[in-house]
Amino acid sequence: MPPADVLVTLTIDTSISVDPLPTLAVEASTRGWTAARLGMAVLFAGAGVLATRGAWDDILHIALRDEESSHVWLVPLLAGWLAWIRRKELSTLQPSSDFWGPILVALGWAVSHWGFYGARQSPWHFGALLVVLGCLTTVVGSRVLWSVWPAVLVMVFIVPVPGMVRQQISIPLERATASVTTTLLGLAGAPVSRSGNQILINNYPVTVAEACNGLRMIFPLFLIVYVFCFTLPLRSGVRWLLLLTSPLCAIACNVVRLLPTVVLFGYASKDVADKFHDYSGWPMVSIAFLVLMGVVKLMQAFKLPVMKS
Repeated sequence: MPPADVLVTLTIDTSISVDPLPTLAVEASTRGWTAARLGMAVLFAGAGVLATRGAWDDILHIALRDEESSHVWLVPLLAGWLAWIRRKELSTLQPSSDFWGPILVALGWAVSHWGFYGARQSPWHFGALLVVLGCLTTVVGSRVLWSVWPAVLVMVFIVPVPGMVRQQISIPLERATASVTTTLLGLAGAPVSRSGNQILINNYPVTVAEACNGLRMIFPLFLIVYVFCFTLPLRSGVRWLLLLTSPLCAIACNVVRLLPTVVLFGYASKDVADKFHDYSGWPMVSIAFLVLMGVVKLMQAFKLPVMKS
């Protein structure tokens, strides 16, 4: 019979033995995320940008000079955030080369080529985006990109909306905004009238132009709400409700912004009215976002299911 102290030792060793399989499984699943793999991903993505640099230069030029496309600057940051919060899921995937990568590169190159030589701005830009995504897919695989699909999908908003398409939206939006603003000011007793997208208050004409029709607020607010929806574990119905109502909320908040703006143009100096108009835009995006969050709180107050169980 072995001594007692040996028995104790054997008992202790048995009780603290650890199954190495989970640790080995984690190590095996993350073995593919090496510095070389990450470096190749960056190198391939950079090569994709370089190959389509004309389109990316044009996107940058539009974002710099056109305030209606200023939301483009938000897109890379928001996409990075949506990928970062899914890093645990990414760490469990094994990156590998994928045949879908070259297919995406070829498709993107064809679309970009067709857009460039056909004088079509959006296909030119969108094709360049597909080329870069295809380069990434070639290195890390389609499963990796699919696991962060909200981040991939939001990258579509890096493609600026063409001016002609924007005009088709903005012209009726200007008239509708002017009509609602005139009606509300008239109900408040203000001496106001409207002709098209021009409001006449106290004999001073105020034109509801592209800068104040609410379109500039729609894209940033939609992007912020999109990130909010895919950061929290919201139910699908709640996500769709917030996404679909965000443009309406942006337009409504823009009308609220226009009411004091028009009054200032009619009864204060033009300099004061211009400053209020210029500086009140982005705060209204925050207010619109808070309104939508109020909708979520209201649903929770009525015991409606908001979060995934």
